[in-house]
Amino acid sequence: MKRKQNRFTIEFSIPAYWTPEQALAVFDVVNDLSDKIWDHYGNKILDLLPEHYGRRSLTRRKLNPDDIPF
Repeated sequence: MKRKQNRFTIEFSIPAYWTPEQALAVFDVVNDLSDKIWDHYGNKILDLLPEHYGRRSLTRRKLNPDDIPF
């Protein structure tokens, strides 16, 4: 059964045959990318969370670098 994608996600698979070193290298790249995205889009991402997850009760707030939500 094919899952329905929403406009915010792209599904993909990772190989099960990576060495631990390859997995760590990919993890480092993804982690660095995540940091860069958060640095640039953090406040905009926070604004989108209620719409994306359907929780209208979340309050908007400005990003505090010392209070990263994950």
